[in-house]
Amino acid sequence: MKLSYRPEIDGLRAIAVLVVIFYHAQITILGFEPFKGGYIGVDIFFVISGYLITSIILKELEIKKNFSFINFYERRCRRILPVLIFIILVFLPFAWVYMLPPAFVDFAKSILYSIGFGSNFYFHYSGLEYGGIEAMYKPFLHTWSLSVEEQYYIIFPIFLYFTFKHFNKYLFEILILVLVTSFLFAEWGSKNHISATFYFIHSRMWELLAGSILAYLEIKKGSRSENKILNELLPILGLLLIMFFVISNSDKINHPSFKTFFLNLTLVRVPLMICR
Repeated sequence: MKLSYRPEIDGLRAIAVLVVIFYHAQITILGFEPFKGGYIGVDIFFVISGYLITSIILKELEIKKNFSFINFYERRCRRILPVLIFIILVFLPFAWVYMLPPAFVDFAKSILYSIGFGSNFYFHYSGLEYGGIEAMYKPFLHTWSLSVEEQYYIIFPIFLYFTFKHFNKYLFEILILVLVTSFLFAEWGSKNHISATFYFIHSRMWELLAGSILAYLEIKKGSRSENKILNELLPILGLLLIMFFVISNSDKINHPSFKTFFLNLTLVRVPLMICR
């Protein structure tokens, strides 16, 4: 089932892309880096992905009373693999010419893991610190987030289908429980296992589930907010909060963790995603 075009979500995607690009560009103005918190763009993408995928699945289950896993995974492959393969083919000649043999071997491994949607595991176990100097020489480091999303796309539809069929009455409570559990993993892991917490799905799932819960509430409610004043004010508030987070935060704080919870989830994304 296809969703109707949502221009506000495309706008949110554009903001997420821009702040991540500016974060990596390390732009400095009079000694100040205004995009030091731009990594939050990745988290915005996680929430959007959780929202869109859950909307597709739940609407199909609500209307058709069934869900086609084959069609779902086929659509995800057609959407992601062609672009990923194109990027790989573009990078390969440059890597062959400019990379030393050991670096090219690492590059080839990252390609294989990215195709298998496991590059987040590869970069973690290779000891790569995101944002570190070594990361500048890893062209496919950005695929770690794609791998997290794809792992969610594999696991979550099965979980949601089973829960909807057998525990539909408690679906919302179950989603909240899984979100809280994942968030607690993130909070604990951000202090004890920083790399795994950053790269792995168990501590990122709460961000994707935030979008999933938004989709659930919207579908169950049957309509979006009809309060015109809130519909005008909340998107502006959401934009301001995103900019505040991007400008005021450092890439040295524990993330994802409790320190980023309120701005990173509740106050930043919800206003933009529930209103047109």
